[in-house]
Amino acid sequence: MTRTDTPPSPSVADTRFPLAGLLALAATGFITLLTETMPAGMLPQMSHDLGVSESAAGQGITVFAIGAILAAVPLTRATIGWQRKYLLLFAISGFAVANTVTALSSNFSLTLAARFLGGIVGGLLWALLAGYARRLVSPHQRGKAMAIAMAGGTVALSVGVPAVAFLAKVVEWRFAFGIMTLASLALIVWVIAAVPNFPGQHSDARLPLASTFRLPGVAPILVVTLTFVFAHNILFTYIAPFLAPLDMTGDVDSVLLTFGLISLVSIWITGVLIDQHLRTLMILACAFLAAAALVLSVFSGIPVLVYVSAALWGLAFGGTSTLLQTAIADAAGAAGDVAQALLTTCWNIGIAAGGITGGIALSAVGTPALSWITVVLVTPALVIVIGARRHGFPRRALKNDTVLEPGRQTTSV
Repeated sequence: MTRTDTPPSPSVADTRFPLAGLLALAATGFITLLTETMPAGMLPQMSHDLGVSESAAGQGITVFAIGAILAAVPLTRATIGWQRKYLLLFAISGFAVANTVTALSSNFSLTLAARFLGGIVGGLLWALLAGYARRLVSPHQRGKAMAIAMAGGTVALSVGVPAVAFLAKVVEWRFAFGIMTLASLALIVWVIAAVPNFPGQHSDARLPLASTFRLPGVAPILVVTLTFVFAHNILFTYIAPFLAPLDMTGDVDSVLLTFGLISLVSIWITGVLIDQHLRTLMILACAFLAAAALVLSVFSGIPVLVYVSAALWGLAFGGTSTLLQTAIADAAGAAGDVAQALLTTCWNIGIAAGGITGGIALSAVGTPALSWITVVLVTPALVIVIGARRHGFPRRALKNDTVLEPGRQTTSV
């Protein structure tokens, strides 16, 4: 699977908009993020069946994230010369294996091992998707292409996790992981049919990791990613235990559905506005997440305001992945794949930190602390976005007038 001398595909500027290929990438993101976050919708059922506490069951998300943290950067660098389509198919196959083992396992340690494997291939996939989507289209279509390709992850949270929560109540949580295996196999066929291949980069085209990190704008984007996802995941992972003292145990799926449906609205808004208003959208995302957590902290005893908070939360989170991945792609230029791997690492550090910190807070001080910690964590993210007006989250969107080629920096005007 090493890089061959096959020339790059013809310029996409002269072809139709590759909607089928972008939707296949979106489906890949859907499977990636849903596999990662599924336990959030079924913690009580998993903990009972596997004989562990809910806090321990929540570490299934943490272990997945740790796998992505350890694998994203080294695997991205090691496979940077691979043909992109072969790498994509290899990673999707890894999900089929991980979800099959999770569905069949009755041993908690084996379940965690399968989750770790899922995290390894998930970290590789998430770093691959953004660059793949941008190479499928001409420069003026990159914002739209990113919004479509990255929408799969948000749809996973908006529709997938509530569906999983419903399935866990009426059928069996293992059934949901079995469905994910079948979805992975179907996706392999779809990718073979609809996604064109691209060569990898020459080994001499890679920027050293430290040089990528020092590119203007990259560091603040990574810090914002870490703090925002950390803040979000503390509450999201433990939403079922958070709602239990409010006598809303039976409302977990509907609260998540509210979050998810508004997330879909956020995706649409992001796709329309991202090319010109990325900075404003990111500021609003941080502000809305802070507001949602604050309402949950102060007014959690009022059910209607819990749903209002879920709506604000969905509006904040829906387009965030697309915003951050677009921002770092613009900042990193030809180092985009490695920069995306760094962003994936920070994203998953945030998820793991949220799972660990939330579990400790849940055991030590109880559920009210979760929303307050979220408020504290998202505040520095908002401050950094506001301050990064020159690089990272610039006042005016970058406009690239050249198609990104391996080993060549984009040109900005």
